[in-house]
This record gives sequence, C-alpha cells and structure tokens, in this order.
Amino acid sequence: MSINYGLAGLIALGLLIYLIYVLIKPEAF
Repeated sequence: MSINYGLAGLIALGLLIYLIYVLIKPEAF
C-alpha cells in the first residue's frame, strides 16, 4: 500500500494545530 505523503502531511498539520488550540483554549472544550 502506497502512502500519500501530501495527505499524511495535511492530517499531521491539522492534528498539530488542533492540539495547540486545545492547549491554548481549554475552556472551549
């Protein structure tokens, strides 16, 4: 199975941004 590195990169970047957002604004959750 080949890996689409572009898609994997977008997912990783999205998760990183999400984690940073949760850490900065925990009251939103």
